[in-house]
Amino acid sequence: MKDYIEERAVEIANYIIESNSTVRQTAKKFGISKSTVHKDVTERLIQINPALASQTRKVLDTNKSERHIRGGLATREKYLHLEHR
Repeated sequence: MKDYIEERAVEIANYIIESNSTVRQTAKKFGISKSTVHKDVTERLIQINPALASQTRKVLDTNKSERHIRGGLATREKYLHLEHR
């Protein structure tokens, strides 16, 4: 694996843990695709740093379990803005 990919995977993992961000937010921040973020933290990171991969997985699992709530809030916000036109 190329060095810059390993560095990116570790940097992404640290960002996710520190900011408690989602894959989508992380992809936007780093200017890469969601698929790349996911592959970096689920496949590549396990080979590089298993402990960091485990911590990142916990954050992503929490985000996944809460995503239906965020979706509902986003929909609510959308319709609140539509009412004020």
